[in-house]
Amino acid sequence: MRRSERVFQRAVLLTRWLMAPFLFGLACCLILLIYRFFADFIDTAGKLPTLGWHDLIVAVLDLVDVALTANLVLIVIFSGYENFIHKIEREEQDGWPAGLADVDFGALKQRLLGSIVVIAAVDALAWYLDLEKYSDTSKLGWVLAFPLMLVGATVLFAVADWLGRQRAKR
Repeated sequence: MRRSERVFQRAVLLTRWLMAPFLFGLACCLILLIYRFFADFIDTAGKLPTLGWHDLIVAVLDLVDVALTANLVLIVIFSGYENFIHKIEREEQDGWPAGLADVDFGALKQRLLGSIVVIAAVDALAWYLDLEKYSDTSKLGWVLAFPLMLVGATVLFAVADWLGRQRAKR
């Protein structure tokens, strides 16, 4: 390989560090999600004596939604770090969860879509529980169709990944 090609290759390889500010920004978003979670929690706790069972369930679903969003952000941070910046050496880390490292692109797609499906399903459930507040209930079909469409996409991606692995084994 010529020197100019090696220099260009090295420059391209160094561009992976341009992802670091994005990952740091996402880590800062976790702080915002923590703030939002506890602000909603304190608001719900303050209203607890006057909340009906139905309203409490909707408020708890909102808290679950924030927690699932934080999980989604963590998946993106760890997989982005490992896939673009540096391989994580789990053996050197005490108590490192196995699911945070070794996430290839296929697994990342499955985890991201799975998280989005669960978030959409929780939102659909909250919307359904508040159905009497909406004058136009025809939107319920769209609210329910969105998570179902994502489930279909997740299944198609899983089948495509499986077929790709089967083809690679041959």
